Amino acid sequence: MKIALIGYGKMGRMIEEVARSRGHEIVSIIDIDNQEDFGSEAFRSADVAIEFTSPMAAYGNYLKAWEQNVKVVSGSTGWMKEHGDDVKKACTEGGQTLFWASNFSVGVAIFSAVNRYLARIMNQFPQYDPHMEETHHVHKLDAPSGTAITLAEEIVDELDRKTTWVKGEENRPYDKQELRVDSLRRGEVPGIHTIRYDSEADCITITHDAHSRKGFALGAVLAAEYTHEHEGLLTIKDMFNF
Repeated sequence: MKIALIGYGKMGRMIEEVARSRGHEIVSIIDIDNQEDFGSEAFRSADVAIEFTSPMAAYGNYLKAWEQNVKVVSGSTGWMKEHGDDVKKACTEGGQTLFWASNFSVGVAIFSAVNRYLARIMNQFPQYDPHMEETHHVHKLDAPSGTAITLAEEIVDELDRKTTWVKGEENRPYDKQELRVDSLRRGEVPGIHTIRYDSEADCITITHDAHSRKGFALGAVLAAEYTHEHEGLLTIKDMFNF
């Protein structure tokens, strides 16, 4: 398969390494200093483009790739609120393809399934009050992380006693109908997501702790392989049936 990379930071380089190890060809690498290469024959030859950039650049990158009839796999977060409806319309009515995930780790996909199952159980036990905390490296621009938002939305969907999630703030009064999500930024931490259900009697905790970015890179390449054979707006739930 021919792959184009959009964004060539730490994640882009690791995705390149994993893709080559799986026998794929990198036909184009686009970063901030060569945006004109979106119009190149090399980019147009790609079966799929894998995009990891910033919340500000992601949506524009999708449009540029789609103009060249190239499918996109993206792990960029922070753009959904402003451009989510436009992307959905492009993929459902405009014939474009985007595989988007807030986190491509296989472990996070499993963790997400456990999160949904645990929340369904906890809907029967109102004495347990959930709280979430996520920790990432100091370079991460968005908070909470896209993964934390996805996990929080899953909990809110399953728990009748929670109506929304909120970003943790020191001076914010506690509201039992809100799920609080606290964000920490420390060193070069790849990503830690912890969900606690606390009661007077005990506390139940589940955690996903990434050791490196390699799991994210492998998941992104697996998503590209899946996207090569599928169309429309795709997610992790389409690729993993659990």
